[in-house]
Amino acid sequence: MSLNQLVDSRDVRFIIFEMLEVEKLNRYDHFKDYDRSVYEDTLNLAEKIALEQFYTSNGDGDKIGLKFDANKNEVTVPESFHKGFHAYLEAGFHSLAFPQEMGGMGLPSTVSMAAAEYFNAGNTALTMYCGAITGAIHIIAAFGNEAVKNMFIPKMMEGKWGGTMCLTEPGAGSDLGALKTKATRQPDGTYLISGQKIFISNGEHDMTENIIHPVLARIEGDPEGTKGISIFVVPKYLINPDGTLGARNDMICSGIEHKMGLKGNATSTLNFGDNGRCVGYLLGKEREGMKVMFMLMNAARIHTGVQAEAVSSAAYMHAITYARNRIQGAHITQSMNPSAPKVPIIEHPDVKRMLLYMKSTIEGMRMLCLFLAYHEDIMHVSKSADEVKASTGIVEILTPIVKAGISDAGWLVTAEAMQVYGGYGYCQEYPVEQYARDIKVFSIYEGTNAIQSLDLQMRKILMNPEMFNYKCLKKYIADTVAKAKGIVDDRYIAPVARGMEKFDEVITMMGKQLQEGKFLALVANATPMQQAMFPLIVAWLHLWSLTITIPKSKALLGDAKGADRKKILEDNPEAAYYSGR
Repeated sequence: MSLNQLVDSRDVRFIIFEMLEVEKLNRYDHFKDYDRSVYEDTLNLAEKIALEQFYTSNGDGDKIGLKFDANKNEVTVPESFHKGFHAYLEAGFHSLAFPQEMGGMGLPSTVSMAAAEYFNAGNTALTMYCGAITGAIHIIAAFGNEAVKNMFIPKMMEGKWGGTMCLTEPGAGSDLGALKTKATRQPDGTYLISGQKIFISNGEHDMTENIIHPVLARIEGDPEGTKGISIFVVPKYLINPDGTLGARNDMICSGIEHKMGLKGNATSTLNFGDNGRCVGYLLGKEREGMKVMFMLMNAARIHTGVQAEAVSSAAYMHAITYARNRIQGAHITQSMNPSAPKVPIIEHPDVKRMLLYMKSTIEGMRMLCLFLAYHEDIMHVSKSADEVKASTGIVEILTPIVKAGISDAGWLVTAEAMQVYGGYGYCQEYPVEQYARDIKVFSIYEGTNAIQSLDLQMRKILMNPEMFNYKCLKKYIADTVAKAKGIVDDRYIAPVARGMEKFDEVITMMGKQLQEGKFLALVANATPMQQAMFPLIVAWLHLWSLTITIPKSKALLGDAKGADRKKILEDNPEAAYYSGR
């Protein structure tokens, strides 16, 4: 296996097995057949495929890019993408968390998300093609009738058919209620779809024989705005009664975007029904399209946070490798000595500062993603109504923070990784330049971060009945603060406790503004509120981790100091990990 410059695998395992203790999920019937060895094997395989198939093709996506044939309305991806795509599907990673009765493996979302970090760190543009299949299966399984499920799910579970999510139009971006795509009822129960969608990730490619498009549209005569929106499944190729591919549906890719980053992913313009013959199948009930799509959108927002964390992780891992090998200048203590030996730049204090900032931020982002995934698992499999309610509250309040907080922080981390490289980092011969271009879009797509902040402020906190979501999160933080006393130095506990007190004051003030109708002041502070909440949550997660790492570090290091301590840290990777964490 290649050198892992993508993800800190030891840190992944610390969070999953020591913080979250994911193997204890086998107390639920759904996970009773799984143990740590299964999860370890899954992560090891994800790492192997990510390093050998995804990472090696990442540069091709950026430099070779996509080929669009305007005569055939077809997109060709780099040849190297095919190998990784099919390795991912053959290993079953697209169906890892689906129930076994659907043909999936039924593993926890916690493990599935940890595996996703490897793939996104390796090649996030390629991973998007893979993940879109999973998302489309989710909503078809949840809202499709039996005929629709039988028509599409088996081939998608086999990885033979791809998926997308078709929301955005030229005049309907963040304001989806303004969409113009139209659906017309047909006597056979199908609908004819007509309209145009833009900025559709994975919208056209040559890695699957068919692509299945969930499409938002308004049925003729239904009301304007979001209340009149329905959702339909529109295949690229129609399906014969025996399940084989039929004629080409009346929908085409009319072009792809030329983007700053993610150049290996086809961001497509899709035209539906130019000839009046585009067939679609209703998902769920008429005029409930937003309800259905929100299931897919929430999953996409969480995945966007994972993408941002993963890409910034790869940027950091490359930066630390570069800093260990780049020789430049004498140590600061020898700066006046012209004959002093030159040292790796990792020994320079400001480089250490940058690397420590990146390390702590990435570890915080990783903990946040996996903590949310753990509660997704409980939410889906627990038979206790109270457990389900509490875990649902955690997932709801953390989803916009995972999306917005991590995508903002990931951009800053990646910029800092480029700074470690100096001028070389700005050049295309080094990978951090691509990481910086790839990561920027994560704060923009799947709902801009301003929209995430409004969602957090209004729907997930202030307008949530009795602010239940917020209370669930506060309880976790309060429990950690209490547990940390006697284990962790107060200088690490006090900022979290004080931060929570101050944040309570902010929420109280905002609640008063809402009651008094001061909406302009309230909305203007949605993003600053989210930007304050994110580091508070990261600080809490680090405090939680210290309650575990400090006792383990002490057990391994004892009272050793100076040279003795240094030798233990050099000889014992576990001691070094806990000490550094």
